[in-house]
Amino acid sequence: MRLFPVLPLLCLLGLAPLAGAGEDPRDPWQGMNRQVFAFNDAFDRYLGTPLARGYQAVTPAALDTAVTAFFRNLGDVTNGVNFVLQGEGRQAATALQRVTGNTLAGLGGFIDIASLAGVPRRETDFGVTLGKWGVSSGPYLVLPFWGPSSPRDAAGLGVDLVIAPLPAPLTLVEEDAPRFGLQGLQLVDRRADLLQYEQALIGDRYSFLRDLFLQNRDYQVNGKPAEDPFLDEEAE
Repeated sequence: MRLFPVLPLLCLLGLAPLAGAGEDPRDPWQGMNRQVFAFNDAFDRYLGTPLARGYQAVTPAALDTAVTAFFRNLGDVTNGVNFVLQGEGRQAATALQRVTGNTLAGLGGFIDIASLAGVPRRETDFGVTLGKWGVSSGPYLVLPFWGPSSPRDAAGLGVDLVIAPLPAPLTLVEEDAPRFGLQGLQLVDRRADLLQYEQALIGDRYSFLRDLFLQNRDYQVNGKPAEDPFLDEEAE
């Protein structure tokens, strides 16, 4: 996991020369991106999804909810740091309120007391922070193992992984196995949470996920309402 911060840079340096022209102006590297997407899709189909389904099958719902809450509580620390860097004082205060309440009253974060009390959770990252600072996203980019991204978000990912709180509580544990085990649990738990949305992936999965990602990033950086790809236009 310590190598992850350099992974986006290796991807950019190693794969960018393969980029070719694409039909969508936002996705000029579509040829390369589709190849990486196919690799990620196969990796997920044969390893990620079976692990997620197995985890979901053997984990009681209450425990699954607690594990998700624990990792989200850690993620709120990174959210708070980025909101400070973005100059979003109110959002930073909300993130701090969530972390404090969930950690102290929620048994170390295993119970999402903040959400139960009506304190909303909002995610952000250093890629959004760079966007708020005026850094252009650049072309759409699919990273091996990681998925949808951009040159800006890939750089931001490296920063988030450095400041992420997950390794911090484990520094007192000298053994690698517990640390890697928790990191693996986080990935499997997050993948399991996404299983319920798979049926919503319609048509060309690559284009669908690309458009969803780009709309969401535009909303996070610029505050523009993103079109809901899950909305049935005929029902309007």
